[in-house]
Amino acid sequence: MVGFLKRLFNLGSRPIDYQEARDLAAHEDPMVRAELASRTDVKPEILYFLAEDSDVTVRRRVATNQSSPPQADLLLSKDEDLIVRQGLAEKISRLAPGLTPHEQDRLRRLTYETLDTLARDQVDKVRIILAETLRDVADAPPDVIRRLARDAEIAVSAPVLQYSPVLSDEDLLEIIGTGPIPGALSAISRRSTVNMRVADAIAGTDDEDAICQLLGNPSAQIREETLDRLIDRSVDIESWHKPLVQRPQLPGKAANKLARFVAANLLESLAKRNDLEPDAAVAVAAIVRRRLDEIGKEGVEKSEAHRATDENAALIRAQQMRFQNKLDESTIDTALSGGDNAFVMAALSVLAGLTLPVVRKTVDTQSVKGIVAVSWKAGLSVSFCEQLQLKLLRLPSSRIMRGKAGEYPLQPPEMEWQLEFLSD
Repeated sequence: MVGFLKRLFNLGSRPIDYQEARDLAAHEDPMVRAELASRTDVKPEILYFLAEDSDVTVRRRVATNQSSPPQADLLLSKDEDLIVRQGLAEKISRLAPGLTPHEQDRLRRLTYETLDTLARDQVDKVRIILAETLRDVADAPPDVIRRLARDAEIAVSAPVLQYSPVLSDEDLLEIIGTGPIPGALSAISRRSTVNMRVADAIAGTDDEDAICQLLGNPSAQIREETLDRLIDRSVDIESWHKPLVQRPQLPGKAANKLARFVAANLLESLAKRNDLEPDAAVAVAAIVRRRLDEIGKEGVEKSEAHRATDENAALIRAQQMRFQNKLDESTIDTALSGGDNAFVMAALSVLAGLTLPVVRKTVDTQSVKGIVAVSWKAGLSVSFCEQLQLKLLRLPSSRIMRGKAGEYPLQPPEMEWQLEFLSD
C-alpha cells in the first residue's frame, strides 16, 4: 500500500487521466481516495463523486480542494461533519468576491447558494469563519452579508457590522431600528465612517456603551444639536465624559457645558484644547479655573492644571493683543508688576516667535543668558530685560546680567545659540 501511495503522489508530475482517476475513486482503501480528493488536476465529476464518499477524511479533502466543483461544494455545505463544513466555509468565503444571487452563470449561482447555506449553519463556528473572512470584502454577496449582520451571535454579526462596506446606511438604520442584540450597536459605532443619520439613530437609543463608542470615534459625524443633547444626558454617565472632552472640533458651547461638570482630571485636557475660538477658550479657561478652586484639589495635580489653564488663556489673550497691535513693553511691564507671570511668558512667546514651553523652560531653569536671548528676540529694551531677570526669574541683584549704553550684554550669535539650545 505504501508503494501504491508513493506512485499516486508521483502522479503530481503529470496530469492524471480520467480512467485512472475513476479507478482510484473506487479504491477500497480510504487513504487512496483521500489522496485523490486532494489533487487539483482531477475532473470535476470525480471530485463530486468523492464528495459523497462514506469516509469523512475523503469529504474533508474535497471540501478544501480549490478545484472541487460548485455542485460538490453545495452538497458538502449540508454535510453532517462540522470539520467538513468549516473547511468549506474557509475556502468558499475566499471565492466570494463578485458573486451575487442574480449571476447568470450557473456555477456562480451554485457557489452563492453554498455561501447562503453556510450562513444559515446552526454551528456558530461556521458562521464566524464566514463573517471574519467576508467582513471587509467590498463585493461580497449582499444577501449573505445582511444575514450575517443580523445573526443572533455577536461573534458573527460584529465583524460584519463594524467593517463590511457592503452594508448601506439603510441597512444599518434598519438594524438599529429593530432593537438588535447587545453589542451590535457598539460595533456599528466603531465603523470607519458613521454618517449623521446613523449617528443620530444611535444617539437616540439607550445603549450607553454604543454611544460611548460613537463619541470616541473621531470619524463619526455627530451633528452639533445631537452632541448638545448627549452632553445634557452625560452629566450622570461618567463613561461618556472622556470621549466628549476629546471629541475633534468641539464647539465652544459644548466645551463650556462640559467644563461645568466633568471630573478634575479631564479639566486640564479641556483647558489645553487649541481648536476653540478665542472667546470660547477664554470662557472655558475661566470656568475650569473656578471649578478647580471649588474642588480644592491639592498638590501637583492642581498646580499643573491651574498652570495649563492660565497659560492657555494668557496665550490666547497675548495673540489677540498682538493682532490688535496692543502687545508692547508697557503692557508686559504692567503684567510683570502685577505678578501675572503666565501672561508675561505668553507675551514673550508671541513677540519672540518661540513656543511657550521654550519660554517656560527658560524661566523654570532660571537661565540668565536664556532670558536675555528671549528678551532680545522679542525686541524688548535692555532695561526691561533686567526687570525680567529680577521679577520673572527672581534672581538676586548679584546675578543680573546688565547691558551697557543700551546694548545687550551678549552678541547676537551667542543669543541665537542660546535660543537653539533652549529649543532642543
